Amino acid sequence: MVFSSATFLFLFLPFTLVLYHLKLFRNKERETGKKNLVLLIMSLIFYAWGEPVYIILMLLSIVYNYNAAIDIDSYIGSPKKKKLVFICALIFNLSVLGFFKYYGFLTESINSIFSLSLPVREIPLPVGISFYTFQVLSYIIDVYRGDVKAQKSIIPFATYISMFPQLIAGPIVQYYDVEKQLTDREVTAEKFAAGIMFFIKGLGKKVIFANTVGAVCTEIFGMETASLSVLTSWIGIICYTLQIYFDFSGYSDMAIGLGKMLGFDFIQNFNFPYKATSITDFWRRWHISLSSWFRDYVYIPLGGNRRGTARNIFNLLVVWSLTGLWHGAAWNFIVWGIFYGVLLIAEKYIFARVLERVPVFIRYIMTMVTVMVGWVFFSAENLSSAVNYLKSMFGLYGNGFADSTAEYLLSENFFSLAVMILCATGVFAALPRIKNFRFNIALMSAGYIVIFIICIIYLISETYNPFLYFRF
Repeated sequence: MVFSSATFLFLFLPFTLVLYHLKLFRNKERETGKKNLVLLIMSLIFYAWGEPVYIILMLLSIVYNYNAAIDIDSYIGSPKKKKLVFICALIFNLSVLGFFKYYGFLTESINSIFSLSLPVREIPLPVGISFYTFQVLSYIIDVYRGDVKAQKSIIPFATYISMFPQLIAGPIVQYYDVEKQLTDREVTAEKFAAGIMFFIKGLGKKVIFANTVGAVCTEIFGMETASLSVLTSWIGIICYTLQIYFDFSGYSDMAIGLGKMLGFDFIQNFNFPYKATSITDFWRRWHISLSSWFRDYVYIPLGGNRRGTARNIFNLLVVWSLTGLWHGAAWNFIVWGIFYGVLLIAEKYIFARVLERVPVFIRYIMTMVTVMVGWVFFSAENLSSAVNYLKSMFGLYGNGFADSTAEYLLSENFFSLAVMILCATGVFAALPRIKNFRFNIALMSAGYIVIFIICIIYLISETYNPFLYFRF
């Protein structure tokens, strides 16, 4: 089940909200407990909707890590036992993620390197396993460090792991950010209204923008790469650049909105990354929860930038190799991660002073071209496909700059692409607002109603409704 579906919008979500906000107890603690139980049950139903067999895997993860954290907490006076339980928990969680996500990739790589023919079985990837595994790991690590106490009640802990708003696509919610909210939260009318607006904004990004531009890049990516003109290939990657932003940030906005409707405050996951003027700036704005996770649980524990230049470069390469591998079990994702690691190192240690003297607009163009080259590796089925598409982008097939296909695609999509670019770069968000508060509220309300109606029309009339991050 996805947020941008009629089943979710008109059946699952209304039913969940009615049950969740149906007040049964006067006692605040008992009412919060009821809310957690309702949220847990509905989250498990949400997850089991498409993949009922993998609900067993999630429940196993919940039970194991719940008990492991309590054991870690109880062995405060016994460092060796505490460390042993902690290491076992890390091995368990990483082994589960590794088996389901990387078994096929490792087997194929071994076959290729050693000229073997080990059987490779297709194992469906459990939806959201990368996200909820990282949440579990952050919890276990924080308990081991003593940053948080182990949750003594399994219902709030299970709710944290399985919470449907951010289960399938994040943001990755670290336990200490919601620890208090799990046992003490309140939904005000203002917060619920803000949640509705966040959700509709995200739905609009996904259904109106991402689906529209995604259909164009899917068409181009389906063409013979060696026959593409330079302009056609650039239109394709520009469309993908917009699609993945509106697709992923749209789901993040919907998750944040749903969280607010349920009384939770999740962190912002995107901050107009396509207005960045450097790669460093881009990664401060894109998938913020993932960058924060790797900073807190990999980069800083490795030593961060505290152990000299050589160690810092090593740490950055490790972090970005893992970032690429987290996104997918394929060499093109690993290359994508290393690509950014090398660029960030170069910006920090080689080009920092030079870039300061480059005009802002030139830095922006350089950043966006670099990001789009990165998206080629990210969007490709494999590394060779990425290299071939880059050849087309830079005219190495000799097909000329433009052709009739490029002219047609540009003329048909120019206006919509222009609007999306302005939205993605925050131009519309920076426009001055009318000072009359009541008029603003009326205008915003009308706008969100219109967006929602347009989304419903799109969902009814269109069949193209993919979600890119289901792959990860």
